[in-house]
Amino acid sequence: MSRRSLLRGIGGVGAAAALAGCGVPAAYVDERDRAGRDLSARDRTLDFANWPLYIDTDDDDTSKRPTLNAFRERTGISVRYTEEINDNDEFFGKIGPSLMNHQETGRDLIVVSDWMAARFVRLGWVQEMDRAAQPHVAKHLNPQLLDPAFDAGRLHSVPWQSGITGIAYNRRKLGRELRSTKELWADDLRGKVTLLSGLDESMSLLLQGNGVDVTRWTRNDFHALCEQIEGLVRKKHIRRFTGNDYIKDLSTGDVLACQAYSGDVIQLQADNPDIEFVVPEEGGELWAESLMIPNRAQHKTNAEKLIDYYYEPEVAAELAAWVNYVCPVPAAQDVLADSGDEELVALAEDPLIFPDADMRSRLAIARDIRADERQEFAKRWNAIVGL
Repeated sequence: MSRRSLLRGIGGVGAAAALAGCGVPAAYVDERDRAGRDLSARDRTLDFANWPLYIDTDDDDTSKRPTLNAFRERTGISVRYTEEINDNDEFFGKIGPSLMNHQETGRDLIVVSDWMAARFVRLGWVQEMDRAAQPHVAKHLNPQLLDPAFDAGRLHSVPWQSGITGIAYNRRKLGRELRSTKELWADDLRGKVTLLSGLDESMSLLLQGNGVDVTRWTRNDFHALCEQIEGLVRKKHIRRFTGNDYIKDLSTGDVLACQAYSGDVIQLQADNPDIEFVVPEEGGELWAESLMIPNRAQHKTNAEKLIDYYYEPEVAAELAAWVNYVCPVPAAQDVLADSGDEELVALAEDPLIFPDADMRSRLAIARDIRADERQEFAKRWNAIVGL
């Protein structure tokens, strides 16, 4: 199972989501009140919270993490690494009370999906990083990921890994190629298509299929899409909405085509070469899950050093070879290509890890859902998913 496969469809408006979605004024933290006392110089540790299955491990002992061990040996900084993030909203609810009350969270580094990162930035819950202390980030970060709408210039976030939302399909069972999102609505796919249930996960690719520029989509674009999808659901063209279980449906042939994540498909292809992944002609969504330093973190300097370490091409290559998502460090491709290892060379040539120029030209980072939109949009989308 891949890391992204653990993600369940999000889109409901629970207490934590409502807090961020409504932009509760009392929750906002001013820039001047975000820094904590940095103990990095005398306390050579840091606390890093991440998702499960999202870092390299030793083949013989999965409790050992080679890149983290190498960082400790080089810098003397020990990393307390926890795999405690299983759901963006759940984690938001876990650390939100501390952050809104101007308290430290016990974590120096966290990884959340960019749509959730947008909430943290909007609420002023994360600190600006010292890019002068991060030369590898400045030099090697993929330019396509450099300037998302929610964090201009990536001052508060750095991608941990990236990925693509596109279309996966069983080419042998379908009997033809798919190249367009619009082709999902063909008559021979009736009842054999699934979409992702999460609002933030599903919407952008579908908007792109309608020719919408997802960097500047509008409320009208969204509601027009909902009308279209609701009609397809009522006609029973869309089989169902899924979380990670689209993987099983696609593998068994119960579904012939679906929205999918690039990293999942790489793993599926190892067992079933008939599974194809395509970035549609109209475009696909490029997303990231990003490293952020919460307010009042006690080891900010140590955290910045760890982030920069993972942007060294050799380290990024080692991580990419294990997680199989889109590597945010393009220079890591040459490291793998020059390794002399047949499997690593193959990874360097895989466009789902290092997209080629043609694929990159069709990828876009969608603007995030604004605070004044989220409750309205989530209610409309969830009503469709529940039909």
